[in-house]
Amino acid sequence: MRYRVLGKTGIEVSTHCLGTMMFGAVGNPDHEDGARVIRAALDAGINFVDTADMYSAGESEEIVGKALKGVRDDVVLATKVHFPLGEGRNRSGNSRRWIVRAVEDSLRRLDTDWIDLYQVHRPDHTTDIEETLSVLTDLVRAGKIRAFGCSTFPAEDLVEAHHVAERRGLMRLRTEQPPYSILARGIERAVLPTAERLGMGVLTWSPLASGFLSGAYREGRPVDLTAGRPRLTPHRFDPALPGNAEKYAAVERLVALAEEMGRTLPELAVAFPLVHPAVTSVIIGPRTMDQLTSLLKGADLVLDDEVLDRIDEIVAPGTDLYRADGVWQPRPLTEPTLRRRPTGERAATD
Repeated sequence: MRYRVLGKTGIEVSTHCLGTMMFGAVGNPDHEDGARVIRAALDAGINFVDTADMYSAGESEEIVGKALKGVRDDVVLATKVHFPLGEGRNRSGNSRRWIVRAVEDSLRRLDTDWIDLYQVHRPDHTTDIEETLSVLTDLVRAGKIRAFGCSTFPAEDLVEAHHVAERRGLMRLRTEQPPYSILARGIERAVLPTAERLGMGVLTWSPLASGFLSGAYREGRPVDLTAGRPRLTPHRFDPALPGNAEKYAAVERLVALAEEMGRTLPELAVAFPLVHPAVTSVIIGPRTMDQLTSLLKGADLVLDDEVLDRIDEIVAPGTDLYRADGVWQPRPLTEPTLRRRPTGERAATD
């Protein structure tokens, strides 16, 4: 396993990061089995583990905490805050009030005294970024976290956060965690170049495009829309929908390319994000030991320029054929009133 420095933090992390979203009620509910998978990843050379307080409502953090007993000092541990936990107001978002509470809860579930990388899981338009950077800076100074970053922030928010930190004398976002795969290359346009210029580390998620690049979903084959990932988002997998035809066609060409190389499609998919100069580590999210073993088989795969050129022909750079689930959308795209003047002001003349 190779290691790279995470942005400008000085922290060395493995080029594969173990994502633990699938441990707990949402995926693998067996705590002991989940801990065994985590330990196996560590034995394979992975020293970077990523979780979040909202994964199985905190259960994932509990499993990670159990797995890291006795080896905590050797692991770079990352978790996240933002999404609602429990009912009631002020139990989500990026406010000082919630983050101060949420970090203590994560420390307790993880059974640790500190978190190496604490990430804001999504942007929060109701909270001034200065408020968020201020509380995160205080948490570093208090020794509860070592560094902080964000996940799925657009490039303009990265720049704004950088300038606010500089003006206010606050610590900066050190990392960004965006979705990135052969089918979802939109971040190549602005997010990755911006993160690189700002000296941020980048850990990418969903290299298999939520399973689309697992090889389980193929053109011309029936898809069970009542099970697995298709059950959660059937519109992304239904072959009968016109918008999905291009994705299935791309998968067939990628399968052929992988076979020519003597590799599997998942191996090709996981190797792809690591090629970009801005990417520090790629998150792999197995649910079982077999899945972990399968994903690690491709760790030695080197994609040469000829292969990368062929991938570019299949999915053009900067193109999103597949948009990952849960990706934050700017309010002007989700709230029509923000992009529409009042009716009486829309014409060019009175």
